[in-house]
Amino acid sequence: MAKSFNYEFYKESADFILSKVDFKPQIALILGSCLGSLSEEIENKIIIKYEDIPNFLVSTVDSHAGELILGELAGKKVVCMSGRFHFYEGYDFEQLAQPIRVFKLLGVETVVLTNAAGAVNVSYRTGDIMIIKDHIKLMGASPVRGPNVAEFGPRFFDMSDAYTEELREIAKNVAAEQELNIREGVYFYWSGPQFETPAEIRAIRILGGDAVGMSTVTEAITAAHCEMKVLGLSLMTNMAAGVLDQPLTTDEVDETAQKSADSFKKLLRDIIARI
Repeated sequence: MAKSFNYEFYKESADFILSKVDFKPQIALILGSCLGSLSEEIENKIIIKYEDIPNFLVSTVDSHAGELILGELAGKKVVCMSGRFHFYEGYDFEQLAQPIRVFKLLGVETVVLTNAAGAVNVSYRTGDIMIIKDHIKLMGASPVRGPNVAEFGPRFFDMSDAYTEELREIAKNVAAEQELNIREGVYFYWSGPQFETPAEIRAIRILGGDAVGMSTVTEAITAAHCEMKVLGLSLMTNMAAGVLDQPLTTDEVDETAQKSADSFKKLLRDIIARI
């Protein structure tokens, strides 16, 4: 399957998108369950359904709109994915490289990734926002597995600054100005769709994970291959399994996301204005 994922495959998607707009976006936003409503604030927007884009994937998660939105936010030209793709939907890891590679061909230099996550670090609280400084991925293939597409990057590449320090500093400064209690930590990638067991969460904590989620990491890996800057932000929508004596539910995730949406959106808008 991976042999078909050549430069022309991604270029067909990018050319279609660029034919709908008269600008090239500077920043790409991939919005998780916690921040989909931010897309409503994009001005002069052009909306393209994923299903209309050649070669593009389709989001199957009910809470994800499945739309690509291009326009202006905080004075910057942006392209925004309202809804993302996950391994647990049945996609191969190699397929998950697609959005970032298409963004690269649109002219994007900086990618902002947001997600809803479970708090593994017991000092965290629901509603906290964590800046991702690093991640742990111990399962599954790399999204850039298969024949290397040299137009995007080298066969082997560095991941030591995958979450760009410069952008993390901007985020910390903006959070301080807004008097937000922001965290900085390690995101542990889990395949899902089941939530983790209490034993798995204990193992993740021992390994150094502060938060756990089912997205973001494949996008960050692909962006590092493309030499793009990345900022990752996680909203702690629940305490991870075993931290509290109660089961995990999607209702809890959605409720926390709704309560924290306004402060999260303000933080992200001001960060984008400074990038």
